[in-house]
Amino acid sequence: MLQVLDAAAVRTWCAAARAGLAAARDEIDDLNVYPVPDGDTGTNLLLTMEAVEYALSVAPGDMTATVRAMAQGALLGARGNSGVILSQLLAGLAEVFEAAQTCSGAEVQRALSRAAQLCYGAVATPVEGTLLTVARECAEAAASLGTADLAAVVCEARRAAARSLARTPELLPQLKAAGVVDAGGRGLCVLLEALEQVVTGEHTADPPLLVPRDRSALTAVREAGSAEYGYELQFLLREVDPESVEQLRRTLGGLGDSLVVVGGGPSSRGLFNVHVHVNDVGAAFEAAVEAGRPFRISVTRFSDQMAEASPVLDQVSLTGRAVVAVAPGSGLSALFTQAGALVVEGGPTVNPSTAEVLAVLRSSGAAEVVLLPNDANTVGVARAAAAEARTDGRAVAVVPTRSVLQGLAALAVADPARPFGDDVASMADAAGSTRTGEVTVAVREAATIAGICRAGDVLGLLDGDVALIGRDVEAVAQDLLHRMLTGGGELVTVVTGLEAPVGSGDRVTAWVEKGHPGVEVVVYDGGQPHYPLLLGVE
Repeated sequence: MLQVLDAAAVRTWCAAARAGLAAARDEIDDLNVYPVPDGDTGTNLLLTMEAVEYALSVAPGDMTATVRAMAQGALLGARGNSGVILSQLLAGLAEVFEAAQTCSGAEVQRALSRAAQLCYGAVATPVEGTLLTVARECAEAAASLGTADLAAVVCEARRAAARSLARTPELLPQLKAAGVVDAGGRGLCVLLEALEQVVTGEHTADPPLLVPRDRSALTAVREAGSAEYGYELQFLLREVDPESVEQLRRTLGGLGDSLVVVGGGPSSRGLFNVHVHVNDVGAAFEAAVEAGRPFRISVTRFSDQMAEASPVLDQVSLTGRAVVAVAPGSGLSALFTQAGALVVEGGPTVNPSTAEVLAVLRSSGAAEVVLLPNDANTVGVARAAAAEARTDGRAVAVVPTRSVLQGLAALAVADPARPFGDDVASMADAAGSTRTGEVTVAVREAATIAGICRAGDVLGLLDGDVALIGRDVEAVAQDLLHRMLTGGGELVTVVTGLEAPVGSGDRVTAWVEKGHPGVEVVVYDGGQPHYPLLLGVE
């Protein structure tokens, strides 16, 4: 039985955690219930830990190098929202482990508390009944022990996480309606089971939480910035203590949105980078002065994310502007490429990693970059890549497009001759003005806001929510377009996927032209999986 955690034990734990997630991937994916093929929390957590293992394989063996590689590997390999949150959890552990070098139970108590704190900080609007709750409650239980015995602390953390996970349906109505526990919370339990095994030499895994047959669909909690706020304030902050940072987070959170406060660790030399969208710039700046000494202050229009960075030695010259877009399918990739974007392959169920987005971004050599994630589950990854790229001295903005059609609309109005902030605002406006529809096929029985769907039913989604249930792809598409065009529209875009019926694009076009004269229709062969038809109305 281990008395302390050293670098070798941390490496062993990361390997055991990856193995545990590999074994539990299908179970966790199935807990992430959707009527469309988007149950991928287990897969995203596993891929994130695989990136950690790779980073460790090329890092020196001492504690400092080990935990820094663990945190950096998770950050760059994070996939989906669950992977981004996991990267913050590991960053919190790394921060305390590096300072301690060898960790008894007391250091693990502090590390779990710090990890929970960073997890909450990674989400703009924390929701209880999720991984966040499980992380916090297991940390609180471990901290309440009156002992610094490593095994006792780790075992209590694992038990408390299991108890917290079982309670998640009581806290989140969507989970209760679905008859499941939180998928991300289950993933955290797997990590703690692996840590307990490494410390005690015994495997004490909780039984799998199987999904009942009578299950309902979860409603996705989607991250979103708001066009309600007109200015972006960004600055570096020094001479600040942790309590002041938390107060600053609370103050700025009440003044605006899109709040990110990162830094404070050894690698950032105690500096914090603060970014927020607000209307009252004066009040936000006053809060910054109360917290510490702000410098390198930038105030721009909404979404004009102009960040100054510390000089980088031997930095290549960055010039011009680029757009980086995530796209699934060869046809859609070709469309974005022809329109001048650099493409990262990926989309629903095949989320790209932070490292993949960052690699394409950096390959552009551009001083200014606009990121189009084109999928709700890739927005967090895009923001993580943007934050990392800003350390190169680039100005990077994420337009939070949640479909490829919004991305195409944004790209259509891009103009590198305009000031960067104006261009980003114009692209965001175009994306926000595009209504989107998706036609897919349910993979399991579930309850939706449109009623009960069964495996094989055709689902029509309006702006991400199930609005229709039918049996025929084209009939559902026509009904969706009828609803989308009721409020007007000048251009309809139809993108056919791999599973689209032959000739469906032409037949949908004929239907629109007959019922809505004067509306222009364009059809593209996107080649995207899972979604036979994608629809857009501008």
